[in-house]
Amino acid sequence: MKVDRIRLAARIIGFGTIGFGATMLIGEAIGEFLQEGWAVITEPIPLELVIAVVIGAVALTGCILSWWRERPAGVILVSSAAAMGIHVGIFIGRNQMLVWSILGLPYLIAGVLFLNSWRLSRQLL
Repeated sequence: MKVDRIRLAARIIGFGTIGFGATMLIGEAIGEFLQEGWAVITEPIPLELVIAVVIGAVALTGCILSWWRERPAGVILVSSAAAMGIHVGIFIGRNQMLVWSILGLPYLIAGVLFLNSWRLSRQLL
């Protein structure tokens, strides 16, 4: 039963973080649209935004994969946390640790929880 709780906590953290990131992106897009109108559509999408969306999509893949395979899901989420750390280190000027703790640390926690639940489930067999 302990393993089931760990899995549930990891899924809540993983999907919650993805939902938080998606909400931030949608809110930013709506704010820019309200400021600039339809001119927003003609502007090029910034590279740092594209990379952040790709990292989020990879993390979403890991969370979905967690329903069938915990070990690869954990590895994907830990890798997403590392990629977010690199992304923050390159594109964010100040408060890098704060930004990473909001955007990357939950992926790391969820990934470690998935790996731990996989290890515990292997011991129970």
